[in-house]
Amino acid sequence: MDASTTQAGDAAFWARARRHMLSFGGHFVPFVAARAEGAFVYDRTGRRVLDFTSGQMSAILGHSHPEIVATIASAAASLDHLFSSMLSAPVVDLAEALARLVPPLPQVMLLSTGGEANEAAIKIAKLVTGGWEVVGFAQSWHGMTGGAAAATYKAGRRGYGPAAAGSFAIPAPNAFRPRFANLSWKAELDDAFDLLDRQSTGNLAAFIAEPILSSGGIIELPQGYLAALKQKCAERGMLLILDEAQTALGRTGTMFAFERDGVTPDILVLSKTLGAGLPLSAVMTSEAIGEECARRGFLFYTTHVNDPLPAAVGLKVLEIVERDRLPERAATMGAQLKKGLAELQSRHACIGDIRGRGLLLGLEFIDEVEGKKRSAAVLSDTVTDHALSLGLSANIVRAGASGGVMRIAPPLTVTQAEIDLGLELLNEAMDNVLKN
Repeated sequence: MDASTTQAGDAAFWARARRHMLSFGGHFVPFVAARAEGAFVYDRTGRRVLDFTSGQMSAILGHSHPEIVATIASAAASLDHLFSSMLSAPVVDLAEALARLVPPLPQVMLLSTGGEANEAAIKIAKLVTGGWEVVGFAQSWHGMTGGAAAATYKAGRRGYGPAAAGSFAIPAPNAFRPRFANLSWKAELDDAFDLLDRQSTGNLAAFIAEPILSSGGIIELPQGYLAALKQKCAERGMLLILDEAQTALGRTGTMFAFERDGVTPDILVLSKTLGAGLPLSAVMTSEAIGEECARRGFLFYTTHVNDPLPAAVGLKVLEIVERDRLPERAATMGAQLKKGLAELQSRHACIGDIRGRGLLLGLEFIDEVEGKKRSAAVLSDTVTDHALSLGLSANIVRAGASGGVMRIAPPLTVTQAEIDLGLELLNEAMDNVLKN
């Protein structure tokens, strides 16, 4: 296919896309994917882009992993979808496997997306506690459906009318950009809950949190924070919901991010990584909460609850993550990537901070003090766009307020050569941006 034919085809494609595709946040990137394999995505001409976003933070095994492909084919040929009240072996097997990984939370519900699972978790908390007030972090992202959107503060709150009644937010601790100088995270947490207590009507149901606020700018909760947060919840009869959509299954160097802190939530939400690119999520909770849900008639009946095909995929994902020791691999490869990013920081004054755990890292820009004096957000977006033109996809969701933070999260199967290539392309993108 010659260049003129390719260009004509691309122009026709984008004309059809502009005519028919509803915009849902930001702009579509100027790359038309035709296939993907491993850590790379290809267009129809064979041009490849190194995927340092793991798709939508989901493809932790890379794209088109052969065992996942085989599992999908086998499951689709035997059991793909069932009446929601009809159970199957893949569903029970996956629930059992998850319960083995988190023994205090043996009750499992399988759904499709993180927003849907967070919705279910919030409803469980409200039903079990009898409260209706839900607290989150002011930089959070938990989903786009009613209750999940009401607990999402990074973006998307304007123009839709009132959020759910009883929605509260507190600031997440940010060591690089502290809210108040010389104030410890513990003092900040105490102050936030003091204000919360003054505003609450006495109907607090849950606190929903990400162990690392990913879309919010890779804000990592300091060691000890989760334990203190859970204690605050217990004192008020609230449940602690942890949303590990992006941090679970090895991404941060442990199977679950909460393991570092030795704190088990009352409700754990998994999504994204559990399906390794397929729509699969899970809500996990304790026997006591499960029994109370049953007693009070918990209702969350959806078309694709406990579907067998995605469950079979999730089971295979767990097998591969454990068998191939991917949490340990993420810790090792993440350390190498972080070292490389730190070397970039030493060469580029506009990089203010490198943070995160495992293969979930953030690179925060700072405002330029000379030259064009561009803001951190402008620099981050411009470097992101240049990197894509060079063949590197990074920093996916840029909507809302997360400063100038570039989010970098390669698949857990990424190789050293791919990390080196990503760093090389990112450095070239920065060189191009900063000299112009």
